[in-house]
Amino acid sequence: MQTEKLILTLSVLAVAPLTKLRFVNFSGTQAVAADATLGVANANYDAGEQAGVNASGELLVEAGAAIAAGAVVQSDASGRAITLAAGVASGRARDAAAAAGDIIRILR
Repeated sequence: MQTEKLILTLSVLAVAPLTKLRFVNFSGTQAVAADATLGVANANYDAGEQAGVNASGELLVEAGAAIAAGAVVQSDASGRAITLAAGVASGRARDAAAAAGDIIRILR
């Protein structure tokens, strides 16, 4: 079982629904491809709620595709981690993901 090692958790006003274990941007919405990310939502949140966002440490995140351990990751269009292509780096994969939907740890 994977566990998190949190250094910093922040709160942000969710201006749209947020999904647990997916990247959140600085505007309080689910991150999309090429967004700079504040961190990873630590629960599901509705718009208007104060959302907990894990911002630093060894964080759990949902993968959007296969990822190699050690790869630099970014958000995909749904806030899931994918291997960095042309977006903004959001951390480094601590674990490999075999496919979309896998839960991995990232370092950030």
